[in-house]
Amino acid sequence: MSKPFQQELDELNTEILTMGTLAEEAVSRSIVALKSLDSVLAQAVINDDTKIDHQELIIDEQCLDLIARHQPMAVDLRFITTGMRLNGELERIADIAVDIAERVMEIADKPLLKPLVDIPRLELVAQKMVKTAIDSFIARDIVLARDVILMDSEADALKDRIQNELIYGYMLKDAATAPRAVPLILVARYLERVCDHATYIAEDVIYMVKAEVVKHHPERL
Repeated sequence: MSKPFQQELDELNTEILTMGTLAEEAVSRSIVALKSLDSVLAQAVINDDTKIDHQELIIDEQCLDLIARHQPMAVDLRFITTGMRLNGELERIADIAVDIAERVMEIADKPLLKPLVDIPRLELVAQKMVKTAIDSFIARDIVLARDVILMDSEADALKDRIQNELIYGYMLKDAATAPRAVPLILVARYLERVCDHATYIAEDVIYMVKAEVVKHHPERL
């Protein structure tokens, strides 16, 4: 006897939660590696990306199987297709963790240019946005989804502050600081991209629940 459709949807929820946890942990570990200039941990983040790629494939196959066997409509169809898009966004977030880890490998043998203050703050914003975006999907909660979208401006401001400090406070004053400053600028940009992916998830959740497109339409929030 086949499983009830709702049970299979619940199992999809569980797999997506697993994917979200893996992506969040990858970003967190990459920043821990940066703060301690730990090349061993950075390499572990890079190596572990294969597990996340495998999880992405599992979820994609699960979604396609649900569509093929049950031919869902309306809300159920939007839930499954949104799950597929969310899955892709989480895989991209994990790829960004790899990008950060690779920058750590570049500077692991050099002292940090400055104490890290705003990069960890930006990472906390990114983690909160990703977690809240996933929670909004699981709970089908558009209030949480809107919260994620509204947080994106804070991430943009932090990224700009980090970038401006490193360019104007260091690189333009002493070009010799560039090899240590540029990787940090890239890390800030990567974290801002994590926030963008969380925003895309939140926009998809609003569409899933309300069948309303808010992307490029902030007035609809």
